[in-house]
Amino acid sequence: MRRSDMLARLDQHKDPWDLVVIGGGATGVGIAVDAASRGYDVLLLEQHDFGKGTSSRSTKLVHGGVRYLEQGNIALVMEALKERGLLRQNAPHLVSNLAFVVPNYDWWEAPFYGLGLKVYNALAGKYGFGPSEILTREQTLARLPTIKTEGLRGGVVYYDGQFDDARLLINLVTTAAEQGATLVNYARVVDITKEPDGFIGGVVAVDEESGRQWTVAARVVINATGAFSDTVRRLAEPDVAALIAPSQGIHLVFHESFLSADAAIMVPHTTDGRVMFAIPWHGHTLVGTTDTPIDTPTLEPLPLQEEIDFILETAGRYLHKAPTREDVLSVFVGIRPLVKGGDGRLTAALSRDHTIHIDSSGLLTTTGGKWTTYRNMAEHTVDQAADLARLTERPCVTRTLNVHGFHTNADRFGALSIYGSDALAIQELVRETPSLGTPLHADLPYTGAEVVWATRHEMARTVEDVLARRTRALFLNARAAVAMAPDVARLMAGELGWDAAWQAAEVAAFAGLAKGYQI
Repeated sequence: MRRSDMLARLDQHKDPWDLVVIGGGATGVGIAVDAASRGYDVLLLEQHDFGKGTSSRSTKLVHGGVRYLEQGNIALVMEALKERGLLRQNAPHLVSNLAFVVPNYDWWEAPFYGLGLKVYNALAGKYGFGPSEILTREQTLARLPTIKTEGLRGGVVYYDGQFDDARLLINLVTTAAEQGATLVNYARVVDITKEPDGFIGGVVAVDEESGRQWTVAARVVINATGAFSDTVRRLAEPDVAALIAPSQGIHLVFHESFLSADAAIMVPHTTDGRVMFAIPWHGHTLVGTTDTPIDTPTLEPLPLQEEIDFILETAGRYLHKAPTREDVLSVFVGIRPLVKGGDGRLTAALSRDHTIHIDSSGLLTTTGGKWTTYRNMAEHTVDQAADLARLTERPCVTRTLNVHGFHTNADRFGALSIYGSDALAIQELVRETPSLGTPLHADLPYTGAEVVWATRHEMARTVEDVLARRTRALFLNARAAVAMAPDVARLMAGELGWDAAWQAAEVAAFAGLAKGYQI
C-alpha cells in the first residue's frame, strides 16, 4: 500500500465517487472498509495521518463499558460487547483477553461489584471473554502483586479486551485498500461544493505535500472527522448549530514495574465520575483517564497540570509504589467527540451512542460512539448514505470480514505479533539486511525493519507517523522516541529518496512535537 498508488487511483477516477469520506480515524476508515467491501466506489481523505487524532489516543481497550451499565444504558453495553467479540474474531492478532481486577477495600464492594460484573458478562452471551469471580485477599495479591495492601479485603475479576488502536487502524486502512477503496493521507478538505439545487456535489482537497488541489465529485459526502465534525459542517453551512461537546482525556505511561502483572486494575469510581484503569500495555503500565470539557479541539492537545495531578493521586491510592512526575515516561491526550446534551450535564455523562446527522445541504455526519463499536457505526452510516444517495442496496459483509494481518497464532512472532501475518515479511527484511533487526533504542523493541516496512507498505510519510502510530514509541517513552528519530529519518529518506535537509527538518519537528508528551 503506497501513497503514490493511491494518488494514481484518484487521478484516474473520472466519474463521481459513490462516497467521499472525510476523516481517517476509526469511524472514517471503518466506513471505507464497509462501503468498499459492499462494492461501492469510495474515496477517503485525511488532513494529516491516519489515526492522528483520537483513534490513536484511546485507553487501548475493546470493551462493553462497565460505566454505561451503571448508567443503565443496556443497549449500548450489549452492542459494544457483541462488537468486542466480532473484533476479536476478525482481528485476533490485535485483540486479546485481559483480566481486570476491581480491588475491594470496603465490605460491601465484593457483592456489589461481583453482581454487576456477572450481569456485564451475561449480557455478552456467546461473545463473552471469560466468567467473573470474587477473589480473596490472597488471590487478589497474586494477580496484582503491586497493589496497595493496607485495608485490602479482596477483589472481583472480570475479562475484557485489549488492543493496539493505531495498529488496528493501519490494518483497517490496508483492508479498505484491498477491498478497492482509495485512501489518501495528508489530503485536507478545504471546501465543499454544491449543485445548483443547493445539495452537496463533492469536495475540494489540497495535497499537503505538493500543494496540488483536487475538485472531486461525489454522490454523497460523509463527515467522519470526530471532534472536528462541526468545523467540516460549517464548510457547507457556516451557521449550523454545534453537534459536538469536546472533552479531553489524558493517559500517563510508566515503567512496567508499577503494575508487574498480566492483569489490569479497574477503579470503578473516581472523583470526576469516570472509571480509571491501570493496564499492562507493550511492556509498560498505562494509567487513565480524565474527562475535561474543552472549548476547541486541536490536533495536538496538551495535558492540563490538574489532570496529571489527578491521575497521579488516584493511582497512588491503589499502587503500593505511588508514581510521581519523575516516573512518567510519556503523557498523551485524546479528545472525545461527545454528542451535545441540552441540560448542562458533565461530559462524563454525555452520550457515547453514535449519531448520524444529515444537514439541509445533504452532508451526512456520523459522530459519537467509541472504538469498540466502529464497525457497527460504519454499517449504519453506509446504510444511511446509500439510501440518501440512492445507491443500489447491497448488504454489509464486515461481521465476518477478516482484518488485514489476520493470524490466529501471532504470538509466535514475539515483538512482531501485532503485525499478524505481515510479521513474516518483516522477518524477511531482517534476513536480507541483518542490521535492520537491531532495536533502535535499548528501552524499546522497535527495529529498523519496522521503519522500512511502515514506509514501503503503510504510507508513513514523516518521522512522527512511524514513531507515534506505525510503532508506539512516542506513546510509550517520549525521550527514547526522540533519541530514535535520527535513525528513523535516515531510513525513511533512503526509502523515499529525500535528502539530508529533509532528515534534519523531520528530526527537529519531531523533537518539538515530543515535548508535549513529556512532563
